[in-house]
Amino acid sequence: MRKTLLLKLPALAALATLTACNLFNTHDAESSAAGGSGAAVAGAKTPAALTFSNEQFYKDGKFDTEAAKDAVIKLMHFYGYPVTGKTRDALWVSDYGTGKFTEVGLAAIMIDNNVRDRYMLQHLFLLPHQMLPEHMHKTPKEGNLPAKMEGWWVHNGATYTVGEGTDNLKDFADVKIPAAYKGTVKARHAVKLSPGEFDKLGKVFGWHWQIAGPAGAIITEVANVHHNGSVCHAVPEINEHFLAPAK
Repeated sequence: MRKTLLLKLPALAALATLTACNLFNTHDAESSAAGGSGAAVAGAKTPAALTFSNEQFYKDGKFDTEAAKDAVIKLMHFYGYPVTGKTRDALWVSDYGTGKFTEVGLAAIMIDNNVRDRYMLQHLFLLPHQMLPEHMHKTPKEGNLPAKMEGWWVHNGATYTVGEGTDNLKDFADVKIPAAYKGTVKARHAVKLSPGEFDKLGKVFGWHWQIAGPAGAIITEVANVHHNGSVCHAVPEINEHFLAPAK
């Protein structure tokens, strides 16, 4: 994977404005989380506001999707992401059956998945140090669709996109595979993405995963098309949970 700085591109700048992301607060938060020495700003938000306990996301031993949505909306407010009356219903959240949402999970809003014209746009939301589990995209068996190719542009916070390539995980102290992830990752080449930076999947059928920095991340994902049934997770239990029919 290769990251690209795209702050000067008009189209993406417009997208950043449209989603009302506050990059100044982002940099303050990331600097504080990393022990930066920048001057303090009166009333500035800090990553401490994004502290969650895993217990708050479970009720009677079951994943509480509403509690998870509350946390993601808190992340949105932290970064100035627009929250409307439709936001909660649009949010998809999952702990992938791990029982550890603070460690392994994802929230997403699918903006458009146009199967006919083959383009997709969605926003991803990762809590602090939360891992999106390793997976790859197979060619769909139906619909004459291609295997998914995708890329990620960071609005707020930071994320590490990890794909196939030279193993450099030891170079990134923040990249620690959570104990809740019961697998050994195949993809081990990490790229850190900060606001305004872009990375893409290195090859079709490539294994990949992500993990957020200490202040979480809000990300735009672009792709040719998404097909749930063609997602293949490296951990069988996660795959079975992801592909299980909705109840």
